[in-house]
Amino acid sequence: MFGLLIGLVVTIIAVRALLKKYYPHAVLLAAGLFMMAMATIINQASVIGDKTTGSFFVDLFEFIKNTAGARVGGLGLIIMSVAGFSVYMDHIGASRVLSNLATSPLKKLNKPYLVLGLCYTVGQILNVFIPSASGLALLLMVTMYPVLLSLGIPKISAAAVIVTTACLDLGPASGNANLAAKTGGIDVAEYFVSYQIPVSVLVILVITVLHIIVQSYFDKKEKIYNNRELNIAAKDSITSDEEKLQNDAPKFYAILPIIPLALLLVFSQFFITSIKMNVITAMFIGLFVSLICEFFVKKDLKKVFASIKVYFDGMGRNLALVITLIVAGETFAGGLKSIGAIGYIIDSAKNLGMGIEPMMIVMTVIISVTALLMGSGNAAFFAFAPLAPQVAAAVGANPLIMLLPMQLASGIARSASPILAATIAVAGMTDLNTLDVAKRALIPMLGGLIATIVGTLLFI
Repeated sequence: MFGLLIGLVVTIIAVRALLKKYYPHAVLLAAGLFMMAMATIINQASVIGDKTTGSFFVDLFEFIKNTAGARVGGLGLIIMSVAGFSVYMDHIGASRVLSNLATSPLKKLNKPYLVLGLCYTVGQILNVFIPSASGLALLLMVTMYPVLLSLGIPKISAAAVIVTTACLDLGPASGNANLAAKTGGIDVAEYFVSYQIPVSVLVILVITVLHIIVQSYFDKKEKIYNNRELNIAAKDSITSDEEKLQNDAPKFYAILPIIPLALLLVFSQFFITSIKMNVITAMFIGLFVSLICEFFVKKDLKKVFASIKVYFDGMGRNLALVITLIVAGETFAGGLKSIGAIGYIIDSAKNLGMGIEPMMIVMTVIISVTALLMGSGNAAFFAFAPLAPQVAAAVGANPLIMLLPMQLASGIARSASPILAATIAVAGMTDLNTLDVAKRALIPMLGGLIATIVGTLLFI
């Protein structure tokens, strides 16, 4: 019980620090180290067990070293390769071509709120190939936003839909999806096809319908429905941004971002099993094909070779931001484990006769609140995902039954946060208040959370 109280107090302090914009990596590391230090003092035992260095104090930092070593060479390299590929696709204009191609059919419809709802659906599908929430939102701002305004959709409704288009973090290009698959002990392609897709189809449908209903209702309530005149200036502003972003990338470049996912699905248990394909290999093959295409289009080998630096720069930035956050998150989780907080919760659940369903809901709610407050799905999921196998094992369940809703919920909840990077960027471009945009996104995201839990119970 004492360990639970320490864990609770430290967690509250950590959340308050994050809300005050303290650097999350440092907050999670400090909180984790403090709890492990307290556990060492109370238990008079090393936090790394039999592998002790001979000093309990040094063992605290040995834990961080071991975690970093395990993550950088495995999951870390996967996430870095994905990030580098994503940045390179943006650099050569392939992401923009894919976005334009995917959204062009919507421009032919003349039913404003149907187009608005479908904008979310198309954006969520695009997120499988364009994993950056901020990057996808900005692409949709220059492709779909002017179309929505021209149909008479108020900018607040358009902005609310656009910032939620990456809420589910779907596909092998998602860092959270890779962590969930690795923690659950399965291949990321299997996780995507067998776990994410069945549940996400229901969630996407629910969010799409809720966006149509909610945005229409509040537009009418606030008397800004179909107010086209007010949209002219904003539309012209975004259209000018679109013209600046136009490039000469050929239409077939839309295929390039799809190559890694296609390889992972084709060379998997679902189709061809004789060839093994992993995420890192698929990303490098995608990069190689893209370099060849760039050479034939630009006919400048020196320039094409130099462009690969963009890929490696993307990997490096991701190491500094995301991989270190994973290590910090696992240190925080390690602190909660070592102090006995997680063990107490598990024992209490056993004594109360709680099964996997109540525990799944509790963990999903915890991670949702954390992601909403932090404005980051990564930070929330990286902190709590390592706990899922232990909690699931205690009730005799597959850890993926917990990991899937936790992973999806982390993205959904962050999308309703006013401090989400994508929300801040879109609100800045549209001259809106981030809190107003987040309020419009809240109900569809709550519906998405409920649908996630229901979908997991029904299909997994």
